[in-house]
Amino acid sequence: MPKYFEEKEEDNRACAGIREDLKACILQHDCVVKEGKMPSECLKEGHCKALKISFFECKRSMMDTRSRFRGRKGD
Repeated sequence: MPKYFEEKEEDNRACAGIREDLKACILQHDCVVKEGKMPSECLKEGHCKALKISFFECKRSMMDTRSRFRGRKGD
């Protein structure tokens, strides 16, 4: 469930909410906590895949020339 960390300072970077959720998901996953693997290794194994895809789509929408008129997706 997305948290979007309302108590933190305002982060004006693109896709900041999804970024924080992905970070929290991967750092709290059993792959990192119990097995002691690096977060990058766990991402390659496919953990937190939905958030990873959402973050990619958000970043990709910034490159879309139509988004200059319509705005970024997810914001």
